[in-house]
Amino acid sequence: MLEIGSPAPSISLLDDQGNRVSLSDYKGKYIVLYAYPRDDTPGCTAEACSFRDQSEAIGNLHAVVLGISADSVASHKKFKEKYQLDFPLLSDPDHELLEALGAWGEKVSYGKKSIGIIRSTYVFDQEGKLLKVWPKVSPQTHGEEIAAYLKGL
Repeated sequence: MLEIGSPAPSISLLDDQGNRVSLSDYKGKYIVLYAYPRDDTPGCTAEACSFRDQSEAIGNLHAVVLGISADSVASHKKFKEKYQLDFPLLSDPDHELLEALGAWGEKVSYGKKSIGIIRSTYVFDQEGKLLKVWPKVSPQTHGEEIAAYLKGL
């Protein structure tokens, strides 16, 4: 995991519309970057919808939400449209940003070890410095948790 105070990695990726973006494009806003394993699966859908449902509150706190997984641009676009997600989803098939964040590695699911995306969330300040990391989250209520954290800043 990145350490608190570390600068946001300077890696650019494609978003769900095929546009190349980097975290530095959002300088001046808080960045909520959440890593999730896969589009359109139960936990990932619950988490995305939780952020969608809190997007107005999060936006009012001068923050932007970005989701990231190894799924393709086409998969992200379909997922975003299906659930009316109103924030960008970043495609990281080579795990560049995921590895830089510490969100790619060994994980245990139902007692079975595997290598993959570790569901986690990172909040960067307006200058791109890491403020807080959630290495484990509850997908159903995570959007509310992040909105409450931002409100306290």
